[in-house]
Amino acid sequence: NRLENLLLMSHYYQSAREFSKLASISNQDKNCNSHVIVTGGGPGIMEAANRGAFEANCKSIGLNISLPNEQIPNAFITPGLCFKFNYFALRKIHFVMRSVAAVFFPGGFGTLDELFELLTLCQTGMKTKIPIILFGRDYWNKIINFEYLADLGLIEDDHLNLFEYADSASEAWEIIKSSNISD
Repeated sequence: NRLENLLLMSHYYQSAREFSKLASISNQDKNCNSHVIVTGGGPGIMEAANRGAFEANCKSIGLNISLPNEQIPNAFITPGLCFKFNYFALRKIHFVMRSVAAVFFPGGFGTLDELFELLTLCQTGMKTKIPIILFGRDYWNKIINFEYLADLGLIEDDHLNLFEYADSASEAWEIIKSSNISD
């Protein structure tokens, strides 16, 4: 049943909140906002990430998009830092061009689109390699068989190193800290 499946996935909301708090507290203070959480600005996991920063008294950005039947900006985006886009392509450019890390929580077509766009940009050298974290190993292993792509010769074995998995907020944050971007 779909509602039961959604309930089983609801723990990701709390994990996104926790991760956002960790990252925000570690990178923002009164004098410096070196790294700020950026989400798509909508409900669900995006709201959770903006909420985590909000609860830590830190800033966060929402890159909202005009859609026919959904997505008003969530209430936890820092006032003045909610931007509305009419086109997905422009929105993706803003997600990627200044990003120093990316954490992908379970999601649908939009999440997959953004993940594959970023992986392709890193694979081709168009974007400097950054930590790309797939949160929830079981989820990602069920929906994408990256090893099979490599076994078929469709991607190189080295491309499997473009991302890492994390199953907790602290694990994801440790991966990012170990990449030295949080300095």
